[in-house]
Amino acid sequence: YLFLPHVLLLEQFQAASLLLLAGSKDGSIQEVNVSPCPTQPCQLHKGTSYSINVTFSSKIESQGSQAKVYGEMLHVDIPFPIPEPDGCKSGIQCPIQKGHSYSYLNKLPVKSEYPSIKLIVKWVLVDDQDQMLFCWKIPVQITS
Repeated sequence: YLFLPHVLLLEQFQAASLLLLAGSKDGSIQEVNVSPCPTQPCQLHKGTSYSINVTFSSKIESQGSQAKVYGEMLHVDIPFPIPEPDGCKSGIQCPIQKGHSYSYLNKLPVKSEYPSIKLIVKWVLVDDQDQMLFCWKIPVQITS
């Protein structure tokens, strides 16, 4: 993946937040909200669930979409399970149509058994052809 840094000012954030957004041939991100996350790295408390809202536009048509979430440590992607990987059950009206904008809504549960560490969360949404509709990263600190 080719990542380009962008500074996005988001209403949910009290400060400007650095999110790394990937170039994608199938979609483009308009806005990302992680809540609550007033500062970065996001302090993710064990046993808590965080709201994710991504507004994006699609450059392709697709019957469905699947989310893939990873914890990135030492340049290794470790799969991070989410309760609902199906994008069509996460606020996206399917089939996805070219040129339309969508709001993707999901939850990031932080399990009690997760270690207390700093890492990068990478969130990818892929289409039927396993091509990226969007990809973004955010630094987090998992805490007790």
